[in-house]
Amino acid sequence: MLTRKQQELLLFINERLGRDGVSPSFDEMKDAVGLKSKSGIHRLITALEERGFIRRLPHRARALEVLKLPPGVGEPIATLAVIEGDLDRVPAKRPPATAASNDDGTISLALHGKIAAGTPIEALSDPSRSFDVPASMVGSRDCYALEIEGDSMIDAGILDGDIVVVERCQTAENGTIVVALVDDNEATLKRLRRHRDSIALEPANSAYETRIFGPDRVKLQGRLIGLVRSY
Repeated sequence: MLTRKQQELLLFINERLGRDGVSPSFDEMKDAVGLKSKSGIHRLITALEERGFIRRLPHRARALEVLKLPPGVGEPIATLAVIEGDLDRVPAKRPPATAASNDDGTISLALHGKIAAGTPIEALSDPSRSFDVPASMVGSRDCYALEIEGDSMIDAGILDGDIVVVERCQTAENGTIVVALVDDNEATLKRLRRHRDSIALEPANSAYETRIFGPDRVKLQGRLIGLVRSY
């Protein structure tokens, strides 16, 4: 069961996708449902995502997918991924699973490529490879794999060349190691710290400085749940 504001926002997003082919901005959402701050919209979107009504497309700016609507309301219309100014219409349906079970008790995760554990890099592109991990590590969670490049997390036991397993999420507790997207085009693996109205991305290496951003500049792409190392 959705709250009145959650349903209002969901229907507004769906209507705008059908009318304009692109999801509305946070300011437009805020005005449409009568809220005074963007933080309220963040909370509504997170709640809708957790309940399976929408999905934020990773590494894309202003890209929301409406997965379903409340009973009796109708069917989702469509979503639009906005990538570096190019508009590509895609159907409003759930994408293929990012993991496939194998006969040997492992599961194949999408390997998105390298992520810098030191200086942030450009947002990761679509995966072209996969990586097998024990199925027990993932369970039923939606996960992907990344290869670490750099040494800023060595004090947390994360080394250059390691493969980390990441659970997709948009929220995480303080102190969690997360994949963060900064300004919609820089991805990095850091420890999350919230300080009032700011977000700190904290390295685990004294040679690197903690970077502090406003909340609107950082989007979480997942949290670290496992690590695989080759010797």
